[in-house]
Amino acid sequence: MSGFPFSAADSALGYLYQVRIALLWSLRRAKAGGDFVVSLETLDDVTFESTGGTPEELLQTKHHRNSEASLSNASGDLWKSLRVWFEGHANNQFPAGTALCLLTTGAAPKDGAAWFLRNESRDVGKALSILESTTQSSESQANAPAYAAFLAVSATARRNILDNVVVLDRAPGILTIDDDLKAEVFWTAEQKHLIPFLNRLEGWWFRRVIKQLSASPMPAGILSAELEAEMSELREQFKQDNLPIDEDLITFNLDDETQDAHAEYRFVHQLKLIDAGKKRVAAAIRDFYRAYEQRSRWLREELLLVGDLSRYERKLFEEWELIFEAAKDEIEATAAEAAKRKAARSVLAWAEMTTIAIRPGVTEPFVIRGSFHMLADETPPRIGWHPDFHDRLAEILNSSSAANPDDAAKGAAE
Repeated sequence: MSGFPFSAADSALGYLYQVRIALLWSLRRAKAGGDFVVSLETLDDVTFESTGGTPEELLQTKHHRNSEASLSNASGDLWKSLRVWFEGHANNQFPAGTALCLLTTGAAPKDGAAWFLRNESRDVGKALSILESTTQSSESQANAPAYAAFLAVSATARRNILDNVVVLDRAPGILTIDDDLKAEVFWTAEQKHLIPFLNRLEGWWFRRVIKQLSASPMPAGILSAELEAEMSELREQFKQDNLPIDEDLITFNLDDETQDAHAEYRFVHQLKLIDAGKKRVAAAIRDFYRAYEQRSRWLREELLLVGDLSRYERKLFEEWELIFEAAKDEIEATAAEAAKRKAARSVLAWAEMTTIAIRPGVTEPFVIRGSFHMLADETPPRIGWHPDFHDRLAEILNSSSAANPDDAAKGAAE
C-alpha cells in the first residue's frame, strides 16, 4: 500500500498529529495556570484564545513521516504558514501581538530565514531580508499566493508580524510525542499507570475534538476548565482505592449480534431456568460483556492483579452463598417448581442490587452484576439462582449436547 498513488496516509497522520499537539500544548498551558479556550481548524490549525475570545496564540503544525523535511527559504511549509498569518492580519482576524508558531518535524537549515526565526538563533531582521529576497528570486508557482500576501503589506507591517513568528523545528513526530505527553501527566498517577492514564485522557480528548469540529455553525472551543475537570476525574479513578471505568463500556448498548453470541452461555441458561424476563436476560448479557471487557483491560494494564480478582470473586461467592442458602431455607425440598423459581428470582434480585465493590471507589453497578454472571458462567458454575441449579443446568447442557453431537465432540476436544 505504500506505493498507492491515492493514499491519504500522510494527510491523516498530519491531522492526528495536530490533535495530539493541541493536547500537549493545552496540558502545558493548564500547568502554567490561567484560563484559556483551544480550538482546531478555526483561525489556524490550533488556536488558543482567552476566555473572552481574544486570540492569544496561533499554531501551525507540519508533520513529515518518511524523511526529515527542510524549511528552506522557499519551503512550502514555511510559506503556507506565512500566507495564513499575513492574510489573517490583513483581514483583522487576530490582534497585533498574537503569537504565531510554526511547529514542524522538519529542520531549519542554518542561516536560512526559518533558522533566524527560531528562539535559539533569533534575528528577525535577517529573516525578513531573506524572505523578501526569496519572493523576488523564487519561481515557485505554489508559493506565489503566499509571496503576494507577504508583499501586500508594508515593510513595517512585515517586520511587526515576523516579530511574533516563532519556528519550532525538529519537533517530535507522532510516534515519539508520547514521551512529551507522559512528561506532562507524570504527577497524575503512579509511573506504571501513566500509559493507561494517558490512553484514557487522549480518548476523551479525541471525542471532545470531534464534538468541537462538529459544532454548527461555528466550532465551539474547548475550555481549559473541561480539560482540568477530566484530569481531576481520571486522577480519582487511578487512586489506590479506585479503578478507571471506560466511557465506551458505560455507553455500550447491546446489539442483536452480541446478544445472539451469548445465547448459549451458562449464565444465560441459568436465567432462563428461573423464568427471568427477556429484558432482564438482555441486561445480564450487557453487564456480562461490560464486566468481562473492563476486567480484562484492568488486567492487561496491570491496574488490577489476578490475586485481586480472586479475592473479589471469593467475597462475591461468600455473600451470595449466605443469601442463596437463606432462600433455600425458606422453601421446602418438595416445593413446587414455581416456588423454587420465585425464590431463585429473589436471589437474582439481590445480586442485581447489592453494592459489593471490587475497590471502595468503584461504584459502577455493571462491574458487580457482570462479575456475578461471570461466576454463574464458570465450568462448573460457582454460583447459581435456582435451588437445584447444578442438576438443572447439567440437564440443559446434556440435552443441548445430545441435539448437537458435533458441538459436544468439539467441546470435549477443547
